[in-house]
Amino acid sequence: MKVTVFGTGYVGLVQGAVLADVGHQVLCVDVDAAKVAALQAGQIPIHEPGLDKLVTSNHANGRLRFTTDAAEGVRHSEVIFLAVGTPPDEDGSADLQYVLAVARTIAEHMTGPRIVINKSTVPVGTADKVRDVIAQGLAARGASYGFDVVSNPEFLKEGAAVADCQRPDRIIIGTSNPASEARLRELYAPFNRNHDRIVVMDVRSAELTKYAANAMLATKISFMNEIANLAERLGANVEAVRRGIGSDPRIGYHFIYPGAGYGGSCFPKDVKALVRTAQDTGFEPLLLNAVEARNEAQRNVLFERISAFYGGQLQGKTIALWGLAFKPNTDDMREAPSRNLLEALWAAGARVQAYDPVAMKEAQRIYGERGDLVLVDNVDAAVQGADCLAIVTEWQIFRAPDFEQLAANLKDRMVFDGRNLYDPAQVASYGLGYVSIGRQPVQPKGH
Repeated sequence: MKVTVFGTGYVGLVQGAVLADVGHQVLCVDVDAAKVAALQAGQIPIHEPGLDKLVTSNHANGRLRFTTDAAEGVRHSEVIFLAVGTPPDEDGSADLQYVLAVARTIAEHMTGPRIVINKSTVPVGTADKVRDVIAQGLAARGASYGFDVVSNPEFLKEGAAVADCQRPDRIIIGTSNPASEARLRELYAPFNRNHDRIVVMDVRSAELTKYAANAMLATKISFMNEIANLAERLGANVEAVRRGIGSDPRIGYHFIYPGAGYGGSCFPKDVKALVRTAQDTGFEPLLLNAVEARNEAQRNVLFERISAFYGGQLQGKTIALWGLAFKPNTDDMREAPSRNLLEALWAAGARVQAYDPVAMKEAQRIYGERGDLVLVDNVDAAVQGADCLAIVTEWQIFRAPDFEQLAANLKDRMVFDGRNLYDPAQVASYGLGYVSIGRQPVQPKGH
């Protein structure tokens, strides 16, 4: 099948590359000429395991192409994906300007029937808005072509997006049009062979399903962080609690790891957008408000603990920081807990030596050159001459450090672990102090 994808961000580029890899002819459209030129030259703008090979190989064989020509994109295919950004507006609602701009473009250049597929995460009712914009655009041209607007939300995890796209656990199709359903079943047939992963529902239910899924996962994280804070005050160990409740199949182990709060491009934005959507209907979402409030507080926990250790006197201190991305296997720092920590440390007069396997270019782009941020080449360089160490991203490379070396390098022999990577007793055996989430702190030897 011929497929057009508007947008070459995480969702559009991954979806386009994966569809091309099973034999579809995919044309990706983006307004960013520099990004399109880079993609044509084999340069991938984001870090996502396996994506570079997928893009370069399918571009080389002609199944995956990139263009800035929107008219060509609309002409190329009857099946058009909308995978453009929906950033949060000032009031927390999703900003639909890019989605609706593509809808106007489609109406302007349509020469026959089209199936328009909303892949972007959008509020309930967006398909209706897209449908109205296209209908108005066609009417202004005096044209009459059949079209349908389908909701087909993505469920990709950054850092595992390619695998999630190649082996989806479900494919949600929101449409009441049997012809559109049949066309999408044909499109997704290569991913639906072992058992039927396709779930068909009405458009509005499909739109809500995406937000509900992310809100549920965010709720689990915030709930576990709430329990972690309680565990510390009660003298309990949240890791033991996690294992105890995770063994219940009704709960499971996924997304119940306590930490420094959730971040990234999805959970913070989508919870805010769902809260706003609920409020627009006159309904106050008390649970979602609490999920968001707990996460906002949790993102400051590491700084509060570092500050408490130093009695609020951080001026002139050097903090080693392991991890900048909001999660492993990505360079995405959107809403990353590291940003809360960095900015709070700087405001308190501290200096930071940071290392992340892939996100340092992104940190440089966000913060530029500044005297209180040094980006180093490896984990050892980060702790050289530092007063203490803070960990905010659970990269594999941080899981088995040389504790003896840490004790020798860190002036105050303190580790503040926002991801509970280590056994407190093991850390303490090297004379290090250790503060984690939901477990009792250990003071450094001699402190």
